Amino acid sequence: MEGIFWWVIVPYLTLAIMIIGSIYRFTHNQLSWVAPSTEFFEKKWLRIGSPLFHYGLLFAFVGHVMGVLIPLEFYHMFGISDHMYHAFAIYGGGVAGLMVVVGAVILLIRKMTIDRVRVHATFADFYSVISLLIVAGIGVYITLIYNTTVVEYEYRTTIGPWFRSLFTFQPQYQLMTGVPFLFQLHIIAAFGLFASIPFTRLVHFYSVPIVYPFRAPQQYRSRSAFKRKGI
Repeated sequence: MEGIFWWVIVPYLTLAIMIIGSIYRFTHNQLSWVAPSTEFFEKKWLRIGSPLFHYGLLFAFVGHVMGVLIPLEFYHMFGISDHMYHAFAIYGGGVAGLMVVVGAVILLIRKMTIDRVRVHATFADFYSVISLLIVAGIGVYITLIYNTTVVEYEYRTTIGPWFRSLFTFQPQYQLMTGVPFLFQLHIIAAFGLFASIPFTRLVHFYSVPIVYPFRAPQQYRSRSAFKRKGI
């Protein structure tokens, strides 16, 4: 029963909350869909932390798709050996994870130390950044430390098939019983994060920040200057 709870009930429950909650928020409160900019209050650290954080998440998402959603047989079919895959996963996943962690730390310190940013930050803002930091931190430790010093765990034969089985509504929860604890903790923490998406600014993750570095800067003008000109 314990395996069914963690690897069947929890995933379906959290994904249902994420999907239904996101649809409800989009249809009933679209104005809250995007994350309000705090660039007006502080620019220096935002310009460093935000791109690292957002692009790190994007790269990490691609890496998880490659490792969890794409079957092991697909790589073998194209002659990609297990060693080649894991080497790429360690280097690529490590860089992506570190980008998320460093970016999250910068954004968290910014929220805590810049008065004008802290005043406008909510509990949900702190929760989302700290939760992502925990999930990403565990992932980085698994990728760079556990897989290189303990064992190069082949999650494509256990976690991958289990996760894909959720979408066919035939969950193979037995595959997760022998998965190392750190991997299990990473997955449960990630599902908890998914459930919080509709209630935090993480909801804007649906909008991939491809054009972020190329967007036009926001222009702020003093209201007093307009008054002096009689506008």
